Amino acid sequence: MNTSLKNLHCADCQAVNGDTCVMGRIEKHWLDKFQERKHLNTFQKGNLIFHEGNYPLGLYAIFSGKVKIFRTSEVGKDYILRLAKEGEILGYRSILTYEKYEVSAEALEDTQLCFIPSEVFLNALQGSTRLTACMMGLLADELKQTEVKLTEMTQKTVKERTAEMILMLRRFYGSEADGKTILASLSREELASLVGTATETLIRMLSEFKDFKVIELKGKKITVLNLHLLQELANIYD
Repeated sequence: MNTSLKNLHCADCQAVNGDTCVMGRIEKHWLDKFQERKHLNTFQKGNLIFHEGNYPLGLYAIFSGKVKIFRTSEVGKDYILRLAKEGEILGYRSILTYEKYEVSAEALEDTQLCFIPSEVFLNALQGSTRLTACMMGLLADELKQTEVKLTEMTQKTVKERTAEMILMLRRFYGSEADGKTILASLSREELASLVGTATETLIRMLSEFKDFKVIELKGKKITVLNLHLLQELANIYD
């Protein structure tokens, strides 16, 4: 257990993770309740945090690390729906609907989470108008992201979606000291899942981008050589 995390009060978590929803906006007496009942958990890379089909026992707040949210098909193929990082919360939709998880969550790197029991979260939700407004905003944003992704799947080409995926990873993970190499280490299967295409097609697209010197590939590392052209390939213009 990380000592600094153990001693960090929920009310001060915004100083570490920015202006987060649960930890940064609700009344302090509800944060005191969270502080009293929270449990600290560490998940190593590849560990499941929760699994679709199980009932939720509480809310997860990411203190550090990266998480992928995915759904598994009947044939056992994983489809990544989104990525989550420091300051975000997981599992709230199933708690609000009193239903089983429809998705799974897995640590993409060593990750620390605060676990808040469902009854504590629901009591706070009933008593805090700020938390209620915040959760409504999260649900609305989630719906918007789903609509955007569905639109892109039908209207954008695989090349455009591949370029956009690389740009998304650059924003999400950040870059190494050279300012070009993305701090992500995802498999080709995971990248293909983010794009919504077959792994073979994704590999072909990356090779094409490499041939045109848009990116450079070294193992799982992607280095962006021509950001402007990558944005053009994604059909994104400022």
